Order: sequence, then structure tokens, then C-alpha cells
Amino acid sequence: MASLAAEAGRSAGPTAPGEGPLVSPSVLELIGNTPLVEIQRVRDGVAPGVRLFGKIEGFNPGGSVKDRPALKMIQEGIRQGRLVPGKTILDSTSGNTGIALAMIGAALDYPVELVMPANVSRERKQMVAAFGARAIFSDPLEGSDGAIRRCREVLAADPERYFKPDQYNNEANPLAHYETTGPEIWRQTEGRVTHFVAGIGTGGTIMGTGRFLKSKNPDLKVIAAEPEDAFHGLEGLKHMASSIVPGIYHEDELDLKLGIATDEAYDMVYRLGREEALLVGQSCGAAYVAALRVARTLREGTIVVLFADFGDRYLSTNLWLGWLRQG
Repeated sequence: MASLAAEAGRSAGPTAPGEGPLVSPSVLELIGNTPLVEIQRVRDGVAPGVRLFGKIEGFNPGGSVKDRPALKMIQEGIRQGRLVPGKTILDSTSGNTGIALAMIGAALDYPVELVMPANVSRERKQMVAAFGARAIFSDPLEGSDGAIRRCREVLAADPERYFKPDQYNNEANPLAHYETTGPEIWRQTEGRVTHFVAGIGTGGTIMGTGRFLKSKNPDLKVIAAEPEDAFHGLEGLKHMASSIVPGIYHEDELDLKLGIATDEAYDMVYRLGREEALLVGQSCGAAYVAALRVARTLREGTIVVLFADFGDRYLSTNLWLGWLRQG
């Protein structure tokens, strides 16, 4: 793993491409193969034998981990004959899956309609619009569950018009991570990963990635981070006890689930920006708080934390208002 990060105080420097720049016939082929970065400073008393890596999903072309399941769900819809020319892609989203579906719809020439809570960040609304998708806004007080219910109403009113990927219940969601995210982490750590940590939204990321990694090493631990209560500011994450539980989420497959306070996650976002030069979203802050809690119980190990997106799509939210107050 020497090529991934510092070994014995020595950092790997930037490298030039050996055969010229990457050329792809489609933006969709740029999804996946995101890098790991070792967390060097925000360690808070973690033993030297424990290594912490972030999987930087913001490098996907749509800017988040949700590019992976969105593409897989659309591919499966086309393969099964459920998505055909003339149909419109419809789903509910708290933002990142919607952006991914809007991007993929633009690439494949399908119209897209997205039901989103009205209080999702301004940046997410603008990105969806930039890809040509139509947004339908649900009650902001009902969060992602309200968007799910509103989406069901839209579909019921004209079922022949729409193809609904249904990210919360579509097994193609975790399958995308079983086929891509998990194998990438295994390869990038040379099979040394001992713990995988991710936040819970639909559950697809942690289910699919965790299943693959456990298939390679049954002793590997899968740890989920969720908001500590129903009233939280961690956009994109679900507090499962108070939410509509996604059909693809199976809590018995987790080794541990940790509740994270909103303020604690926000503070970690600020630290990762200032101390590691990683500008990530609030769900990433929550996941890293969970990773540190686990890391402090170990003497050795390799922990991979999934950073679902970058923080630039939250600049107009309370997350960054807090940053300004600290600045």
C-alpha cells in the first residue's frame, strides 16, 4: 500500500500519466474508480498501527457516490425493457441520486423528473436544473420520507409515462456497490482493509460494499453511521428508527451502527477541510466521526471510510454558516 499514502513518513508525490490523458466516449464511463486518500492529521489519539483512508466519491462525474447505483438502475431498466424511448425517469431523492439521474438522463437522452424536499440545498437544485431535469418539491418538514410519498402520488397519476428506478427498493442499488465500490477498496488496500464505515441513506452503499468485502474476509467489520435522532441536519442520511426503512436495507448485516450528532459531524467537516484539505459534505463528517470512535478501540487495522461527496454542494446551507461563524 505504499503507493496509496505515506509509509514511514514518506509521502507519494503526484505522477504524470504514462500514455497521455484519459479519453472517454461518454461521461458515464468515468463513473467509479475513485481514489483513496490516507487521513494523516485528524487521528485524535488513534494508535500508530491503525490506518484511516477516505474513499473520495466526489470524484465521480456527478459529484457523488450515487452515480454508481443510478447508472446500474438505469442500465437494468433498459435491459429489462422497463425503460424505453418515450418514458420519463422519475424518482424521489434528497439530492445526490437526483443529480446522478439527471446527468445520466441527459447523457442517454431521457427526460427526468425528481421529487425532492423543498429545503434541499440551493446548489443541488441548480445542478439538477443544469442537467435539464424537472424538480417537483415536497414538504420540507417531511424530509426524504415526504419525497417518497409525493413520488408515489406522481407515479400513480400516470404510471405509463414513467420509469421509476426506486432507489430505496431496487436491488440494482446495492449490486452496483458489490460490483464496483467493494472490489475497488479491496484492490486499493491490497486486501488489508479490516473495517468499512459509511453513512446510511438508502442503505445501498453499505449493504453492497459490505457484502463484497465480507465475501473476501468474513472477519471484516461493517459499521454504519446515522443521525442520532429524527431531528437532524445531516442531509442525505436517515435515522432508521423514525423513517420509512428502505427495502434494500438489512440491519442484521451490520456489525455496528453508531448515532452521530449533527454538531459533531459539522465540526468534523470543518476539521477535515482545515487539517486534511478535504472539503466534504456533512454525511462524510458523520461517517468519519464513527470511524474515529471505532479506530480508538483498536491497536492495529485498516479502516476505509466512504466520503460520499464534496462539500461544495452545501455552501448555502447551515453547514457552512457554522464554518463562517468559526472563521
